[in-house]
Amino acid sequence: MDLNSTSLYKTLKIQYVVFWALPFLMMIGFETDLLPVGIYADDARMQYLLETVGILSAIAIVPVSLKLFAYVLKKKIDPADMLRAFTLYARWSAIRLLLLEVVILINLFIYYLTFDSVGGLCALIGATASFFCMPGKTKIQKDLNLE
Repeated sequence: MDLNSTSLYKTLKIQYVVFWALPFLMMIGFETDLLPVGIYADDARMQYLLETVGILSAIAIVPVSLKLFAYVLKKKIDPADMLRAFTLYARWSAIRLLLLEVVILINLFIYYLTFDSVGGLCALIGATASFFCMPGKTKIQKDLNLE
């Protein structure tokens, strides 16, 4: 791996750590009562509405975030020159993680506001999908054809 791919790997690792730090900070805020907890636990209509939003966000965003990156990799990153390919790869990796972050944060918020497991399960779906986005040196080499 040359210098640019090593710096790309470090950038992706930092993005991934920040990706996991935000939900943990949110959970700490809810668990320490800094953020409101269970305010819609008794409101069935609001629970239904919030859970529907959470489920639809997970159904729509998780597959899009995973397939969109593969599409962009094939159509935009592969034909680009190396420096541009590194920049695009970092940018689209960040966009993919941001989409999954939205799913996780929305559903954690719903879970703590309603105390129903639907939000937690949808957040878990987003978290599980993020393992497909975990940066690795061999994955970067394979995606960018550096072998």
